[in-house]
Amino acid sequence: MRHVDFSPLYRSTVGFDRLFTMLDSLGQPESASPSYPPYNIERTGEDSYRISMAVAGFSDSEIEIQSHRNVLSVKGERKEEGNGEGSEVIYRGIAARSFERRFQLADHVEVVGAALKNGLLHIDLKRNVPEELKPRKIAITSTSAKAKQIEANTVN
Repeated sequence: MRHVDFSPLYRSTVGFDRLFTMLDSLGQPESASPSYPPYNIERTGEDSYRISMAVAGFSDSEIEIQSHRNVLSVKGERKEEGNGEGSEVIYRGIAARSFERRFQLADHVEVVGAALKNGLLHIDLKRNVPEELKPRKIAITSTSAKAKQIEANTVN
């Protein structure tokens, strides 16, 4: 596998350091990042997004969601449940392990809400860019071709 070195670009850009760091982390092997639970990221509108995570078997009291400084953290911790006396699990295909997944959020992205439905955890996000940071149109004024010249009266 090839490794791309972004270090020359760090010197020629200002403010994009985080972008290159995220690109660098994408090149890490799959074993370095957890793959459980699986998730989807969808765009639901111009400035709204949704993260859907498959958390079958978890109740809403076993899942904790925190957003702090552009990092969204989702933790799930299963309580040990007894299968009854004399009951023994022969094959376990449903994952019952705890997890923690972190998402790096872009600037001005806020968590709007979360819902657990049919084993899927849906986290809704919205990007709210402040008015002073939005692009604004600047009018261009032109000087007229017939500029008036004011003559001064000279007194001799």
